[in-house]
Amino acid sequence: MSRRDAMRAMTLSALAAPVLTSAPASADDPWRRADHIAARVRGPKFPRRRFDIRDFGAVGDGVTDCTAAIRSAIRACHEAGGGHVDVPEGRFPTGAIHLLSNVDLHVGAGARLLFCTDPKAYLPLVPTRFEGVELLNYSPLIYAYGRRDIAVTGSGVLDGQAGNDHWWPWKGSGGYGWEPGEPHQAEARAALFAQAEQGVPVEQRVYGEGGYLRPSFIQPYRCRNVLIEGVTVVNSPMWEIHPVLSQNVLVQNVTVDTHGPNNDGCNPESSRMVVIRDCTFDTGDDCIAIKSGRNADGRRVNVPSEHILVEGCTFRDGHGGMTIGSEMSGGVREVFIRDCAMSSPNLDIALRFKTNSVRGGFIEGFYARDIEIGQVGGSVIDINFYYEEGPGHGFNPAVGTIDVRDMTVVTAKRPLNLRGYADAPIRGVTLSDVDFGATATPGVVEHVENLVLKNVLANGEPLILP
Repeated sequence: MSRRDAMRAMTLSALAAPVLTSAPASADDPWRRADHIAARVRGPKFPRRRFDIRDFGAVGDGVTDCTAAIRSAIRACHEAGGGHVDVPEGRFPTGAIHLLSNVDLHVGAGARLLFCTDPKAYLPLVPTRFEGVELLNYSPLIYAYGRRDIAVTGSGVLDGQAGNDHWWPWKGSGGYGWEPGEPHQAEARAALFAQAEQGVPVEQRVYGEGGYLRPSFIQPYRCRNVLIEGVTVVNSPMWEIHPVLSQNVLVQNVTVDTHGPNNDGCNPESSRMVVIRDCTFDTGDDCIAIKSGRNADGRRVNVPSEHILVEGCTFRDGHGGMTIGSEMSGGVREVFIRDCAMSSPNLDIALRFKTNSVRGGFIEGFYARDIEIGQVGGSVIDINFYYEEGPGHGFNPAVGTIDVRDMTVVTAKRPLNLRGYADAPIRGVTLSDVDFGATATPGVVEHVENLVLKNVLANGEPLILP
């Protein structure tokens, strides 16, 4: 995509926003709606044609640049009417990969895609989002814009090759290789956020070289019918799996194991009908975080994330296990999580909701059941309106209809940390058949209306709240 095409696409983005209709309502049981999502979201089907990247010049020696070969194979597959682009056993260096409609990028057993650490390999600039704000920036490592029926599958490895020598120092943190005097993202990040607040047109938010804003790893942007299955994702520059303004997305049997800054595992953003199933997350930030845009830009785009099902997943290290926020200014509606396991001394919070009066937005309907939690370093359930900027900025969040049932915990610092505002309380939290296990400190409950506890234990006794 040329820069002119990218700018035109972003200029038209507001007009091209997908119409997100609700999943059909069912009776009183919300889990019937979860079953509807599970039944409706299926991976796309592809013709049986196969295109081996070696036939287009790729060499799996770990040295030869295979970018052109992979792009040629994808183009040939697309032009033939679709099929599978095969990455066989071997180590294949590459720059940005842009998927086209009806193409499955199949990374087979023993295959490893090695993504170049030279930022120039992710030019020209493309329409994307950085921390919930639209801009033109480096291409994500695997990217698609406005495509249908696309996939990344197989049992191979996607290696972003990020580390304390590449990508991560741009965070500006000494813990990730940055040293005083070296460039980092702070200036460009602040400038981008200021442009969004000032209403600067997206096509004028041009970053890339000199900005040091890291790209996401896998980003389908304004896509429909997306499958990400089987692969292992390691060493990501930033957010790993990041569907934006997309519909009918299935992420299953994926392993994410990367511990850099802002290394969220899967971040559906302003997307609907998403299933995340049987995945393992071991991350440097939130394992799963549902997003919908940041502050003024999220309100401008005004597309929620909705009808999202997480099931059968394993959560290890992370700031939060199942998280909503903080970039949720467009709202989040109807999120379900069931039959999942979480445990790690480095898992800060199990179920995390983070927002403030700058983000605003809403959460309408979060349902969790059959969750097994071993060890949590902080709170089991944390709904916090004091994240970062806190109160007093004019866009109070609206959070309610939180229902958690059939959850067991072995040990945690505290069972609950629920902190709303006096003028915008958390409205409606129901806990049923929840055993918080051994907790070290009492729960915190501030400005919560309609908190209902049914058979809720901590330290072997009925939970007592201040």
